[in-house]
Amino acid sequence: MSKNSSDIVADARRQDSGYSQVPTGQKIKAGLGVVALFAVAASAWMWSQQPDWRVLYTSLSDKDGGAVIASLAQMNVPYKFTEGGGAIMVPSGRVHDARLKLASQGLPRGGAVGFELMENQKFGTTQFQERLNFQRGLEGELARSIQGLAAVSNARVHLALPAQNGFLREQQKPSASVLLTLHPGRTLDRQQVAGILHLVASSVPDLGPKQVSILDQSGALLSDFDAPVNGLDPSQIGHQRQMEASLSRRVIDLLEPIVGLGNVRAQVTADLDFTQTEATAETYKPNQTPQAAAIRSQQSMESNERGGASATVGGVPGALSNQPPANGTAPVNAPAQTTQAAGGARPVGAAGGSAGGPAGDSSARRETLTNYEVDKTIRITRNPTGTIRRLSVAVLVNQRQTVDAEGRPVSTPLSAQEMESVNALVRDAVGFVKDRGDSVNVVNAAFTRVDSPAPAEVPLWKDPANIAMAKDLGKQFGFVLLALLILMMFIRPALKAASRPQALAAPAGRHPISASVDEELELPGPADEPRIGNSAAVNPNQGMGMTIAQHNALQLARTDPTAVATVVRGWVNGAEAGGRAAST
Repeated sequence: MSKNSSDIVADARRQDSGYSQVPTGQKIKAGLGVVALFAVAASAWMWSQQPDWRVLYTSLSDKDGGAVIASLAQMNVPYKFTEGGGAIMVPSGRVHDARLKLASQGLPRGGAVGFELMENQKFGTTQFQERLNFQRGLEGELARSIQGLAAVSNARVHLALPAQNGFLREQQKPSASVLLTLHPGRTLDRQQVAGILHLVASSVPDLGPKQVSILDQSGALLSDFDAPVNGLDPSQIGHQRQMEASLSRRVIDLLEPIVGLGNVRAQVTADLDFTQTEATAETYKPNQTPQAAAIRSQQSMESNERGGASATVGGVPGALSNQPPANGTAPVNAPAQTTQAAGGARPVGAAGGSAGGPAGDSSARRETLTNYEVDKTIRITRNPTGTIRRLSVAVLVNQRQTVDAEGRPVSTPLSAQEMESVNALVRDAVGFVKDRGDSVNVVNAAFTRVDSPAPAEVPLWKDPANIAMAKDLGKQFGFVLLALLILMMFIRPALKAASRPQALAAPAGRHPISASVDEELELPGPADEPRIGNSAAVNPNQGMGMTIAQHNALQLARTDPTAVATVVRGWVNGAEAGGRAAST
């Protein structure tokens, strides 16, 4: 039993449809699309696996940078450089681990060699080499310590350590010089410079702060503290400015509750006396009465001398001086003699001796020496420095601001009584002294207010945080969009071409084109109404409107009329055979 035309068409579709019927150009595009899709997927995966980089070290010298990179390569730690090579970056999860491991290796060394030089001493090193290595190590350690300051980028220390000998008078004091390289835009204040100076001076024996010189990269001497500015050293200038600011702040705090916040300005100029005077006075008080006097020391001496047998033998030692005294004589008419006794002078006559005593001369002597304390007062007076010689105070008070009936601002001056109250408050606040020559000037005037424009808001597309987030999202959406483009432009056309049925091969005894025509135009059976293909019937009112099948049939009839005639002949013969079969 022979197959009808519909069975033949179905078999041809099943046999000829598939990827093998896709044109070669579509196959090449599909292959390229698959390769590109895999490349996009691999790029997206690699980008998602990219680590979050963090700074490991910054501002390293070339020598230290090379040593750090070599160590990172040995530890299999990925790294990269920032733009310009100013910093070395590693994954965020390995920053601390890498720093600890590099620190165990003594990296980075900071461009200076420290006391590790003493660990590598060679055999046979002379005393001069040992002293030189010690000096180099000390210089390197001081440089590392100074580089620990935030404002210091690099430091070099030069020490001059003279050789000491046994002669004390010929010994020389050491000295030091420090060269600082500061970060751009950074400066060192007076306290920081003093700290560096005392750090170096305290690290070297017998090195005084005055023997240390500190310079910056521009050659300016930072350690010259003794040079006065306008007759005052920096500490005196700082004290003066601090006092002026304190008095100004005191006036503003006192007047703002009265005139309103921001409605008062005050400036104080203080003339301070930094003269240092010292006076020493030694005062002796007048002698006091004996009863109130204090005895410091007292000395008494008393002696008695008498003539006769009891008289003390005196004279030159020898035989003449050892003779017994001669008998005393008392002439009747001899003149009277006076002798000095302890109680004073009294006359001594012939019977001047004591009753029953031997006749002879006698004398007594008493001496007393008394030393009294002398009053003495020593007074040393040091006048305080930084005393106020004169104050000049200028205060500007804004007028009272009100609003009229129309809503416009109106300035009203303060009354005379209010200005007098303000003057009294300012005088009391600054400690006004008329005899000292102080002056206070208070002015009431309207302030000129300029409305400052509001700070411009940063647009969303200029916000750094939004820009970073947009970059991340843009990369993600970019990969997705690229994958969709590859699918739509390369792979989807090939899939559509593979799923679309191709021209059917003609069965035996039929023209090859008849199959395509049968596919496009399904012939109506005897009992069926005329219809064209799978499309709806064409409405005659549509004019020139035709279906795709009709258009293809018309084009086939124009290009190959013989084939169309053969197909029509087959249709006619099939219709006649069908009619005969029905009649029988």
